[in-house]
Amino acid sequence: MDISTIIILVVVIGSVVYVISIYNNLVSKRNTYKNAFAQIEVQLKRRYDLIPNLIETAKGYMQHEQQTLTKVIEARNAAANMLKDLAQHLTPDQVRKFSEAEQTLTGAMGQFNVVVENYPDLKANQNMMQFAEELTSTENKVSRARQFYNDAVTDYNNFRQSFPPVFFANMFGHSQDAGLLEFEDSAAIQQAPKVSF
Repeated sequence: MDISTIIILVVVIGSVVYVISIYNNLVSKRNTYKNAFAQIEVQLKRRYDLIPNLIETAKGYMQHEQQTLTKVIEARNAAANMLKDLAQHLTPDQVRKFSEAEQTLTGAMGQFNVVVENYPDLKANQNMMQFAEELTSTENKVSRARQFYNDAVTDYNNFRQSFPPVFFANMFGHSQDAGLLEFEDSAAIQQAPKVSF
């Protein structure tokens, strides 16, 4: 065997090993963001379980606020159903639809919290305080889990789009970027708050 054959063999073996490492990195990074989503799912299911208890506690006090309570439950049910779909099909389009459902729920919960302020007896109710505290704790866990998920998605997308993995990603079944999970309306966040006296 001459030296040129050995060099060609080393280059070929090195290239194969490098392509295998690209494949393994793509799989590892995809599994990381899917696992991160599973952690969000756990916290969101807890959140969705707490909301009906919170609403049930408030019903007795908020006789004239049925529309607000109904909006919260409808938004919660829509988001919970989207979560089930998303767990099966974690595609960027499904992530976007789920984000919209979560924005609707967040808006309904915000409206609910504003209405609760008008009922001091409700705010002082032990059950209400306990559910509100658990919901706040769960919201914080969701926020942390979402941040971890978005970091994992960004890492995956960055690797998938970089050179040379971009040439192999489609061939290995990684044809599209993963979707970030945003629960806030970016356009609304960027607008300056309106204050009037």
